[in-house]
Amino acid sequence: MARPPRPGAAPRARTRARSPEGRRPLMRLLLVRHGQTPSNLIHALDTDMPGAELTPLGRQQAEGLVGRLADERIDALYASPLRRAQQTAAPLARDRGLDVVVREGIRELRAGDLEMRDDSESVQLYLKTVMAWAAGQTDLPMPGGQTGEEVLAHYDEVIEEIAASGAEHATVISHGAAIRTWAGARALNIDAAFAARHPLENTQVVTLDGDPRRGWTATHWGAEPLV
Repeated sequence: MARPPRPGAAPRARTRARSPEGRRPLMRLLLVRHGQTPSNLIHALDTDMPGAELTPLGRQQAEGLVGRLADERIDALYASPLRRAQQTAAPLARDRGLDVVVREGIRELRAGDLEMRDDSESVQLYLKTVMAWAAGQTDLPMPGGQTGEEVLAHYDEVIEEIAASGAEHATVISHGAAIRTWAGARALNIDAAFAARHPLENTQVVTLDGDPRRGWTATHWGAEPLV
């Protein structure tokens, strides 16, 4: 018998999506934003290595993921190399007895010349640029930084690696802008406008079913069910 959801747990899709014609079940991919950092509190564009550490609340949020994801199977746990992602992944890795696979391609989208700026104009320019990438304008560069084509390709490489590993349920500890941009660009049932309207709070989860070849369907965005 399935356990009842824990208090505060994110809603789950009732059934796993399965591929047609008896093929392998589609993957379930949980994209998790890291816990709170001091840079989050001042709205600073903190994207360079090693990045800020978690606040005390951020550490509580990371510990809280253990209970919130208790009913989710996790075959593989991946994380960005930034400190906040590593610290967020640690309690879950300890609880599940998993190694954290660290990959550069799922780190936060670099701010370039806007790094550590916290003024509204800079933050809005950053968000406008990454949401343009999600909408398909991938040749647009971040001021002094990468293009959307580069960053989406790097994220794709990591997701393709996870799929090729045979993991059917994977959790990725990543970053708000990176998750929103990639999901807005790659999920079949949402778009860049949806991603732009729906910021992710710290440790919120975007759940997707699919695979790199057949595409992805977002089933939950934070606590909001989508299918």
